[in-house]
Amino acid sequence: MINVLFIGDVVGFSGLNFLSDNLTHLKEKYSADFIVVNGENICDGKGITGYEADAIFEMGANVITTGNHIWDNWYSKRLLRENNLVLRPHNYPQGNVGRGYVVVKHPSLNINIGVVQLQGRTFMSPIDCPFRCADHILSLFQKSKAEVIIVDFHAEATSEKVTLGQYLDGKVSAVIGTHTHIQTADAQILPNGTAYITDVGMTGAYDSVLGLRKDVSLSRHIYQIAFKYESATDDNKISGAIIGIDEKTGKALNINNFIFPEFNKKYFR
Repeated sequence: MINVLFIGDVVGFSGLNFLSDNLTHLKEKYSADFIVVNGENICDGKGITGYEADAIFEMGANVITTGNHIWDNWYSKRLLRENNLVLRPHNYPQGNVGRGYVVVKHPSLNINIGVVQLQGRTFMSPIDCPFRCADHILSLFQKSKAEVIIVDFHAEATSEKVTLGQYLDGKVSAVIGTHTHIQTADAQILPNGTAYITDVGMTGAYDSVLGLRKDVSLSRHIYQIAFKYESATDDNKISGAIIGIDEKTGKALNINNFIFPEFNKKYFR
């Protein structure tokens, strides 16, 4: 069995620093063999550059996924052009820099691990169909003989995420939802052996609104005009999931989501 550790959307430099301090501990705790980190929000909520990507790879990550905010940072485009281990949603129209899938040969387990990044369309940009794009990528993976396939589905609508999970059940090892920053309680193994969770959650400051400073969010909602995005810094946590996969069949054997450290659930006067 191979254990894949998936880390949810890293927000801001406080999230990056907290991940740096704790990823080794989580890797050892969960006996992780392969690590995927979603890093689309590191640069004050807007994209990722080579500096942050290098830091994440030095921590031990194998692949970095992103999302729609990758395009908000001009320097992200250079990173996508130069590093195939940093993915962007593959179903953006052809001609955009970067790619949305990669196959990595695990050095010690001697298996091929495919990682796919797709983006939803409901309440988001009307890009190419993620379902047909997934079929195309899986046909390519047959040639590279990827034994394990992890899909990061970066989407807004719960219904679209659930639908893609059902569509890919039995075709991939795991479908992990990202983008909404709130971890859902539906981690499960689908009937045909695919691990699924609607959203794996956020890594960063939880004394915030999805990583945004609370006062900025309040101003945006109350006054209904734009205020500059500013990442929060306090009460950092790591959200993620650990997926156990049979490398011979590609079927998921278990999935467990976590938030580290856990929330305080008691009030002391």
